[in-house]
Amino acid sequence: MPVIDHRRRRLGIAAVTTFLALTVAGCSGLGRTVVGPVTYTTGRDATVTLHSPLVRGCHKLDPAGAKAVSNGSLVDIILYPTPDCTGPGSAYLATMLTDVNAASAPPWHSFRTVH
Repeated sequence: MPVIDHRRRRLGIAAVTTFLALTVAGCSGLGRTVVGPVTYTTGRDATVTLHSPLVRGCHKLDPAGAKAVSNGSLVDIILYPTPDCTGPGSAYLATMLTDVNAASAPPWHSFRTVH
């Protein structure tokens, strides 16, 4: 019986190792999308919807900026007041939530995903 238990343990370890390797490879972000829309309202009151943007990189919003952003995707995002996803004044926007800027706040110009 100890030989059988030892073999099961080895098989179990091998199965878990394979599963974890595949999970990490699947979450690498290469070509993956956020699955769902990111919708925003520009300073000119136009509504723009980005359908399933890529997980990787910085995503620019309208040049006039966005005064409200709704994250309808399955991934959290970080909003930035700069067009290159840098600098202070960023805001974390969890999935299925909306951020509306105060009238005195600068508009959002870009976002990146949290993955």
